[in-house]
Amino acid sequence: MRYRPLTKNKEFTRAYARGKAYVHPQLVLYVNKNRLGHTRVGLTATKKIGGAVQRNRARRVMRAAIAAHLPFDVGGYDLVFVARGQTVRCKSGQVAAAAAQLLKKAGLVP
Repeated sequence: MRYRPLTKNKEFTRAYARGKAYVHPQLVLYVNKNRLGHTRVGLTATKKIGGAVQRNRARRVMRAAIAAHLPFDVGGYDLVFVARGQTVRCKSGQVAAAAAQLLKKAGLVP
């Protein structure tokens, strides 16, 4: 089962403006509480990361890291994962470890 996605620009903007940011050299995580009762996840990779191939790889690796480390009973949060410059040069295991560390820092995973 996959998470419900953040799709609208205003949802991302709200997470950036009101959410709390957790920073790692490979990823940035924005966490914002929502009133929906379920978790929504958004993945972004800007053109600073590289071309389309690099951006798609960064999103694919982040998606795998989220699937491995984020439980489904987290509650009502909007999570936005932002790829950084190092994300495309790292192995998927390193990005998964970074995502696990950020989720733990945010208090979403014990």
